[in-house]
Amino acid sequence: MKTIVFDLDGTLADTSVDLIEAANACFRGRGLGDLLDPERDKLTAFHGGRAMLKLGFSRVSEAEDEALIDAEYPNLLRHYDAHIDDQTILYPGAVEAINRLRSDEYVTSICTNKPEGLARKLIDRLGVSPLFDALIGADTLPVRKPDPEPYHQAVLRAGGTIEESLLIGDTITDVNTAKAANVPCILVEFGPEGREIARLQPDALLPHFDQLDGVVRDLIG
Repeated sequence: MKTIVFDLDGTLADTSVDLIEAANACFRGRGLGDLLDPERDKLTAFHGGRAMLKLGFSRVSEAEDEALIDAEYPNLLRHYDAHIDDQTILYPGAVEAINRLRSDEYVTSICTNKPEGLARKLIDRLGVSPLFDALIGADTLPVRKPDPEPYHQAVLRAGGTIEESLLIGDTITDVNTAKAANVPCILVEFGPEGREIARLQPDALLPHFDQLDGVVRDLIG
């Protein structure tokens, strides 16, 4: 079966505001105020909780303190879990595009570096769980993207075939994952980098989910 594997944050849904608010809650808890800006720091949000904490703390101290990041990371996850979809939205056309693919007998899955429990909770809250045949999170396996094994499992657990699959994402991690798995990679142009994402030289770019069908067919038929 031909399989389309989606990243989650920054690809299917704009989760950045809720992610940044979770990091800022940690900073406020230490009396530092909001150290991250929802717009200016959107790209960092899509690189994960630790990246956000590292960036915020770097703005008040020149010394990088891994112990401090380790201490606050569980607090970030707890806050995010409690507010996971306060302001998160699916990108326009995502649901319609996935439904069209499934109607054309593609199988669809998610491969994300978000912890699996949070990823499942988010897609449940967004009402799109039935659109995916499998979900692999950061802690589903002993390894995470860009190791190819999470991608392989996202395909195989969906009932698909690696040789007839591709990855849709929004960061260099997705490009490197696709290279490691030897499959095509599509990067979305509606994420925080916009058209600048072309610098990563994916196999194709996706300006809008309305165009997904054609891009997919060009790559795997």
